[in-house]
Parts: sequence; C-alpha cells; structure tokens
Amino acid sequence: MSRPRIVVVGAGFAGYRAARALSRAARDKAEITLLNPTDYFLYLPLLPQVAAGILEPRRVTVSLSGTLPRVRLVLGEADAIDLDARTVHYSDPEGGDGTLEYDRLVLAAGSVNKLLPIPGVAEHAHGFRGLPEALYLRDHVTRQVELAAASDDRESCAARCTFVVVGAGYTGTEVAAHGQLFTDAQVRKHPLREGMRPRWMLLDVAPRVLPELDERLSRTADRVLRQRGVDVRMGTSVKEATRDGVLLTDGEHVETRTLVWCVGVRPDPLVASLGLPLERGRLLVDPHLQVPGRPEVFACGDVAAVPDLEKPGEYTPMTAQHAWRQGKVCARNVAASLGAAERQAYRHRDMGFVVDLGGTQAAANPLGVPMSGPLAGAVTRGYHLAAMPGNRVRVAADWLLDAVLPRQAVQLGLVRSWAVPLDTASPELVRAPDEVAAEAEAKAGAGSGSGSGSGAGTRGAGGRAVGDGPGAARSPEAEEPARSGKGGEPARNQPGGEPAKNQPGGEPAKDHPGGEPAKSHPGEEPVRGPGQGQGRGQGQGRGGRPLGAVVDSDAELSGVAGPFLDAETPGAVGSADIEPSGPGEMVTGEEGSSPAEPRADREPPGPAGEEDSAGEPPGPVRHPRTGAAPRTDREPPGPVKASDLPADPPESETPAEGER
Repeated sequence: MSRPRIVVVGAGFAGYRAARALSRAARDKAEITLLNPTDYFLYLPLLPQVAAGILEPRRVTVSLSGTLPRVRLVLGEADAIDLDARTVHYSDPEGGDGTLEYDRLVLAAGSVNKLLPIPGVAEHAHGFRGLPEALYLRDHVTRQVELAAASDDRESCAARCTFVVVGAGYTGTEVAAHGQLFTDAQVRKHPLREGMRPRWMLLDVAPRVLPELDERLSRTADRVLRQRGVDVRMGTSVKEATRDGVLLTDGEHVETRTLVWCVGVRPDPLVASLGLPLERGRLLVDPHLQVPGRPEVFACGDVAAVPDLEKPGEYTPMTAQHAWRQGKVCARNVAASLGAAERQAYRHRDMGFVVDLGGTQAAANPLGVPMSGPLAGAVTRGYHLAAMPGNRVRVAADWLLDAVLPRQAVQLGLVRSWAVPLDTASPELVRAPDEVAAEAEAKAGAGSGSGSGSGAGTRGAGGRAVGDGPGAARSPEAEEPARSGKGGEPARNQPGGEPAKNQPGGEPAKDHPGGEPAKSHPGEEPVRGPGQGQGRGQGQGRGGRPLGAVVDSDAELSGVAGPFLDAETPGAVGSADIEPSGPGEMVTGEEGSSPAEPRADREPPGPAGEEDSAGEPPGPVRHPRTGAAPRTDREPPGPVKASDLPADPPESETPAEGER
C-alpha cells in the first residue's frame, strides 16, 4: 500500500513550521514534499539588520534540506492548483514545468508587497519581503552617501542624503532607526559638506508611531527616533513620487533619491485563483485550518483567514507569530486526518511584541510588561535568538563583532534595481537578465491587454508568470531611461547601461547574422500589444497570479520597504479613494507603462544584394580581359589562412539559461 502524499506550498513561517512538525510526526508513514522558490527559510524579523550591514545575508537564512531531513524539497513556484484532480502545477527555476500529486495539501504561500494607486510609487520604490531587496537597499544607501560626499553641488548632496520612509509600523520604524545609525557611521568616514548630515524621514497617516502597539511602546519608539535625528511626521504621507523626489500630502516637495515603501502586505495571489471563498484576499478556513468543503486542503499563515477564538467574529492578523503557531497546529491536524493524531483548534495567547531600534535601544512588552532602553534591547535580541530555527551562534557572533568593530560599508553590486520590482508575486527571487529580455519579447509580440488594462498571461524565462496588461512587468525598451542623475548607475537593460540580450543598441543576437538586432530596429518605437499602455490594470499570469512588476533604476529615486515581523503594518498612504481591507490594510493599485524611445546608436545592415540608386545590384569592378576581380591587399596569392575566414557574429554577453 502506497504512503499518503502531503504537499506543502511555501516555506515561510507557517510552511516551514508545518513541514518540520510533519517530518517528526509522520516520519515514514507519509511522503512529504515541500514546494518553494528558494532552498532556505528566511527569518524576516532580522532583515533590517541585513540592510544596515549588521548581519551577513546567510545569517538570516536556514537551509531547508539541512533542517528537514525527511522532507523532499522541490524548487519551484506554484502556478495553478487543480482541486478536483488533486494536483499542483509549478514552474522550476530553469523554466521547466512539473506537477505534484497530493492526498493532503497545505497552502502556506505567504504574502507579497501591497501597492496603492499613487502615481510614481510602483516605478520608484521597492519592497522589503525578500533577501534580494535588503541587499539592494544596503548597496543603494551606501552608493548615495558616497556620491553625496564626492559631489560639489550642495543641492545634489542634500537630495542623495535624504531617505524617505513611508509607513510607521514595524518595518518602517526599524528601517528608519537602523538606517539613521548606518548612514551616520558612513559619513564619519566620508564627511559631507559643512553643516550637512544624512536625513531620514518617517511618514504615516496614523496619529502615532507603531499605532498597532501599546501607546507606551509607541512613545518610546518616537522618542528614540527623534533623539537620533529622524524627522518623524505623523498624519502625512506621499501624494506622488518622481525621479527627483516625492510630493507629500501636505503640499511639500522633498528632493530625494530614495523612497522606502513600508505600507503592509497582501496575501499571495495564488489563493485567489482557486475559486474558493475569500476574506479580503485570504482563504477562509475553520478553526482547525481546514477549507470548508475540501477536507483534504489546509491553509495557514498569511493566506488563511483563521477565526480568532479569543475575539469572536474576527480573524487572526497576518503576523509572523500567528503564522509560526498555525504551522504547528496545521501539521497536527494533517496528521490527524491520516489517523496519526487528534485534531486541535487554533487558539493563541498574546505573548507581547518586540521592536529593535538599533544599537542598544528597543521597545518591548514581553508578557505585557513595557520595557525600553538597553534592557529592552537585550530582551529583543534574546527573543530573536530563541525564535530562530538555526544560525544562533553565527548571529550572536555578528552582533558581537558589530559592537567592537567598525561596520563595513561597501557596494557588492549583486542586486540591481530592475531585478527587485515592487510589484511581484515572488519577492524572494531576483529577476535574471534573460527573464527581463524574455518578458520584453513576450510583450513585443503577444500583447493582448484590453482597454481596461487587463491582459492574458504569458510566461517569461524561468517559468515565471508575466502579465501583458499595463500593470504587468514592462520591457526595458518601454521604460523611461533609468539614468537620471550624474554618477547614477544605469540599469542593465536601460539605455546607456549594459544592454541585455537581443536588445536594440546592444550586441547583436547570436542567431542573427551580420549583427542585426533581434527585436525592434533603432529609431522605431518598441512593438506593443494591442491593449498595452491603455488604462490601469494588472496582468494575469498562469494560475491567475498577477505580476505587475516594473523595471526601475538604481541610480536615482529608489528604495525598499515592506512589512515586518509581527503584524501587518497599519496606516499607509493617505488617499481618499483607498478602500480599507482590514486593520491597517489597503487595497492595491496598479500603474501604467511609461514608454521611452530605444537607442538609435546602431544601424542594422541592409540585406545582401541591395540595389543601388540605378536599380542594378552593385558588384566588383572586374579585369577587362580575364574577368577576375582585382585583389586589394597587394599580397601574392597563397594558401588560405584561418584569419582570412569570416568571423562568426558576436554573441551576447548575457549567459544562456542553461549557463546561469
């Protein structure tokens, strides 16, 4: 008799905990498969410390195969789920497809960045849901400080050293607190112009910092931020974002090159494609985390609307604490459905919250006891060490080294701006150059968006879903040039930067003889689909997953932000047309495309045998008696040399899919 098959989708707090508990409870009684885009579990609460250069990136990652010995790991993204056939279709990192069959399914796909319909935000901001975004932020902040220190223009220096953070929840507060310390340490080595220092601004429409916490913790965090020099502005947010700055809701225009977006999260769009009842984008489940009418399907974490038995009529918030606990209960109930345990309803008790403010400062209320200062800092770090499923010694060692040694501030250049768009269904993945090029080709030849901005989905390289509507990922040719300031580093696929494979103005495509560009010719407008660029909307990829990513530059107005540890960040951007979707939640918005002319610095050669102005094909002048074409190299005839053979057309520098 074959063993029952259990498939867990997602390895966040809920999915990782469920897989680990199942591997211990089921042991050899069930076949457990974990489907996840990466081979690690990311401990999100410490991600701001990675962006600030305190922790190395691998410190906040835990190997899945190394800590889940009886679980089969499958790398890929779930594209579609057939509930009747009990199958999960996925795309692997190299563009292949696969299907997993299950007897029990655990949905723990997590959440993605939340967008709002504010002009310019999708183009000029980044999220903070994955390790690539934290690495990009660290490089970007370091670069802006170094460029500001070398600038002779006082206004440019001030703009580069102004960092705007939107959202004063967990993420925004911690990013601003750590960011101010990080940039202050940098300018001690690279002094700015006289009388200038880095300026961090924290904005929120809420009346106070950390509005979801106890007011005493809020006052503590506000006091620490202001003493550190952070410009805290409550009741204010962003009205419009541009390459040169942001327009605030109070009418002030702030010159900046960095916009940090920390306004909350939304459930992974995968669950919306199942056709099951939803509660504000989250899958409705019973207290045992089972989907009504589908006893073989379980859901936990940010994608599940779990009834709060402590507060009848409400649902548990989207926090890491709830996801971690729900994963354990979900694993127990899955085992119970196979006859290996007894069912258990999900109940919780508030154990308190911790907010790391950098240095020795923190705000915490463990078991309801409010704390601040170094004592709260010690409690906060102790909590994180206890909660981490691995790497505790390495994390503690990094904290010790940071306390006694100067912090290293260097640009690694591993993540470019266009590789971490704000609106993406996979914030944990870096978009590769061939994926961007494939998306550009797909949009140039198969745009099918309607006038309202919706479009049929296609899939780019790597198997990732890409929408064709205006809200979908746009090709580099259709984007506004990324190089917007002196010293700015252009994106790889942007004009003036390093061209991507098959892009106009770059090196010719491998399969085009003579070096003829693969797509549009220079001087022409990029090819667009029938409905591309009209209205607002969000493209639909395989499985109905929207992917409205945009390509941005890491030269000028760029930043990162996003949700953080324990709660969905309440209070985002104040806009009259935003519909609330729960405590601290906002509905998402999409942006249209912004086309720009392609480069025209390379003219494609004409075809062989092209006629001259007289209408006759040109040919060499031959000898009047022999009819032979004369030689021009003045060398006597000899054997054919290898150097005389025609050279192969140059290949693109971008590696092929199989070489990455």
